[in-house]
Amino acid sequence: MPGGRLTQQERQQISLGLADGLAYAEIARRLDRPTSTVTREVMRNGGPATYRADLAHRATERRTHRRRQTAPRGPEAPPQPHGRDAEAVREYEEAFTTLLMQQGLPKMMSRVLTCLYTNDAGSLTASELARHLQVSPASISKAVTLLESQGLIRRERDEGRRERYVVDSDVFYQGMIASARGHAQLADTARRGVGLLGPDTPAAVRLENIARFVDFVGESITRAAEQARDILHTKAETSPNGATTPRSGDA
Repeated sequence: MPGGRLTQQERQQISLGLADGLAYAEIARRLDRPTSTVTREVMRNGGPATYRADLAHRATERRTHRRRQTAPRGPEAPPQPHGRDAEAVREYEEAFTTLLMQQGLPKMMSRVLTCLYTNDAGSLTASELARHLQVSPASISKAVTLLESQGLIRRERDEGRRERYVVDSDVFYQGMIASARGHAQLADTARRGVGLLGPDTPAAVRLENIARFVDFVGESITRAAEQARDILHTKAETSPNGATTPRSGDA
């Protein structure tokens, strides 16, 4: 019977077994592991309804790292600007990365996005990302390509003609608008089914209800995103008496 910690592949098998409705004992038998090992693994990482292999593996890595904090970590991390605690920043980045993974982003995309969010400049080159995250340039290239395709980052060239990957305050607005477009496409597709299946059939009624619901949600998302951008991006300037007033044209 194998010993030691569960591997990422074993965790994926646990996830698949849970999705198939297998009992812990059956999953353990297939892994040649004690049932107690599988039970602890699942219950420690959200329970059978929310267990995810990648998140469980990352959580284990974090727990292992905390236990090894007294061990040498190689080259000392560069000092943080503004007097920040380097260890606290690193732990915050890990927590933010895990949150993004819980929202559905793959691990490397989450790490890159977190790195850009927490960098004061809000932009980094591929080599800077690779150095900070200690991964290969190929891993960075794949992650930034996917992030750019989803509108979560953009690229620009600096004065040295180097490509920089940028995240700014408009990224969430663009993401919300993209989500609203997806809802509109779903509504259109559902309504095509209404005509195809016949307007009086149960299937057509179901599709029409789907279309109406996602139409409403998509319109609400668009309206809320535009209102938030208008309000939160309003430029203010300080008057001679110290009060802040909107610039002309911003109201």
